[in-house]
Amino acid sequence: MAKVSVIGAGSWGTALAMLLVKNGHDTILWSHREVQAEELRQKREHRAKLPGVKLPEELEITSDLRTALADADVAVLAVPSVAVRETAAKMKNLVKPGQLVVNVAKGIEEKTLMSLTDIIEEEIPGACACVLSGPSHAEEVSCGLPTTCVVGAKDKKTAEYLQNIFMSPAFRVYISPDILGIELGGALKNVIALAAGTADGLGYGDNTKAALITRGITEIARLGISMGAKAETFYGLSGIGDLIVTCASRHSRNRKAGFLMGQGRTMEEAMEEVSMVVEGVYSAKAGRELAQKYQVEMPIIEQVNQVLFEGKTPKDAVQELMLRDKKIENWDSTWKV
Repeated sequence: MAKVSVIGAGSWGTALAMLLVKNGHDTILWSHREVQAEELRQKREHRAKLPGVKLPEELEITSDLRTALADADVAVLAVPSVAVRETAAKMKNLVKPGQLVVNVAKGIEEKTLMSLTDIIEEEIPGACACVLSGPSHAEEVSCGLPTTCVVGAKDKKTAEYLQNIFMSPAFRVYISPDILGIELGGALKNVIALAAGTADGLGYGDNTKAALITRGITEIARLGISMGAKAETFYGLSGIGDLIVTCASRHSRNRKAGFLMGQGRTMEEAMEEVSMVVEGVYSAKAGRELAQKYQVEMPIIEQVNQVLFEGKTPKDAVQELMLRDKKIENWDSTWKV
């Protein structure tokens, strides 16, 4: 049995805390708001994010970060990507040397273009930052529906340790050394999901969505390989797997925000209506800047940026994608003469 601290009481953090308790671990869930922590303790239900799902009585809930992190074997960082740096900085003096921190958020820091595990290690010197990612909506994990994810870690022993902690009959976990690839796939799929949702809002069909998914993963993989990630990662759970579920699921906040924009809402109106953090909006600029930095062509990411921040209409963005210069499908393919 491990002592696990889940830092962040949103839907995903709460779902993972429930999973860890059911796996037999001594688990504590931290909320940054005492009002929320008290409601979760009293009601044993996250009414705002996971209505109808009962929290295990064994799950401890606190709003005191020192209490949450005391003697933790593993700290699961489950705050939104935009809050990772601030939260990690608060954790710095409350964790032991070499603290194992598992990032489960998905994003890239806009100002620095850093991955979230790199931010964690910068703010908590000596921490061992890992990542858990994959097609895993909290609404389904909290109900015990079969789900499969991947853990990324720098060494195999750590990866296997975390695999054992998270693994359950309903939550299968694979391991990988490609932390960068896992994080890029998780962050940029949200941008593609905005495009897929926008296409749905415009009334386009399955053909359009299939094209966005397949060409989207091609863009993400092209960038990732240029940055040093492994190609196969993008065709696994944290790449194409997560992209499919985020583009298609009714649970996807990024798809929903895109859908609303396709129906005529502004970005700000869509985010307000979703009433949850829409990570793709924050990752879009970072994705575009990474594409420019590594001189990688990413037309879908580019068009999403123009719709989000430059006033371009979704219809015009689709038309520009369709009328681009003729291309070969796979950039490394050639004919035998």
